[in-house]
Amino acid sequence: MRRRRPLALVCVSAALLSACGVVPGVGHERHTVTVWLMRNSASKDFLRRLTDLTLESMRDWGKDQWLPGLAEPGRDDSRQYGIPWYAANRVVIYRKDLFAKAGITSPPKTRKEWLADTEKLDSGGRQGIYLAGQDWYTLSGFVWDEGGDLAEQTDAGWKGTLDSPAALRGMDFYRRLQALGKGPVHADEEHPPQAGVFADGEVAQIIAVPGLTQSIVQVNPRLKDDIGYFPVPGLTAGHPGAVFTGGSDLVVPQNTDRPYDATAVVGALTGAKWDTDLARTMNYVPNKATLAGAVAGEEGVAAMAAGAARGRATPHTPDWPAVEADNPIKGYMTRVLGGADPATEARRASRRITELLAPNFG
Repeated sequence: MRRRRPLALVCVSAALLSACGVVPGVGHERHTVTVWLMRNSASKDFLRRLTDLTLESMRDWGKDQWLPGLAEPGRDDSRQYGIPWYAANRVVIYRKDLFAKAGITSPPKTRKEWLADTEKLDSGGRQGIYLAGQDWYTLSGFVWDEGGDLAEQTDAGWKGTLDSPAALRGMDFYRRLQALGKGPVHADEEHPPQAGVFADGEVAQIIAVPGLTQSIVQVNPRLKDDIGYFPVPGLTAGHPGAVFTGGSDLVVPQNTDRPYDATAVVGALTGAKWDTDLARTMNYVPNKATLAGAVAGEEGVAAMAAGAARGRATPHTPDWPAVEADNPIKGYMTRVLGGADPATEARRASRRITELLAPNFG
């Protein structure tokens, strides 16, 4: 059994695996740094070719170019502790053959075009889109596009804001889009898994990460050459829609015994050379919008990269996991899609979010 030791570098996640990186030390010494990464976030082949970081990130690591959805979770006030490494986000996965049959020659660029195209696709036994009623990550993007948010920080603390006019406009677009298919209003995208629904039925579109295509093709290999991708459309043609961005940040723990060496490893892994190599190897989005060209040759990843430039994260508060555990957003969505008054339900859900983010307030 390996003896535990203070970690020199960690990736913010559960389910970790370890690897070692060798960095130059003083003079000609070489130091071994233990690196902990999320399981399966980097291939074994990639790994073989392998405290406060505000100053380094501003001076050497291109802080102003990072994807905002990755940079924000690693920040505490003005200090940067987590350095963006790679990203992934949802795109629209679509059937090229069904688009062609409907006379649609190119993917939509705006929400208005998207709705119109989906209406054309939703006929003759086809579903224009399969969108489950409780896919709150997708709803979040529509809310952000309208200028709203799930919650906001005030002088008195955090407050749920699903009842704002902007957030209600985002929910209204979700309602109109979701109605152009047969997605269940009482379940999320995993119940049943939407990959299987897309593979088995006449479904023209789903909203998911491109990696889901592997599961689709496993179920129905005949679809391999008919699957395409485009960014979630935004309000205008020049800007893809906002999307929830997942991924990983790298941090140096306070109790490491090699802070200098660990910082060097962070700098190397998040720099252009290794970050683009990881993106190509694992089909991720690099940590900077300026590096998107490195993955332009892969259609699904290119669509992700376009959306990631407008990526967002959930509200930046350590109490947010309590919201996801209780998740009043899902119930709110189901009730609205079932015909309940959106404003009334949004106020109810916002009050619950406020309670969960500030249990001792008011």
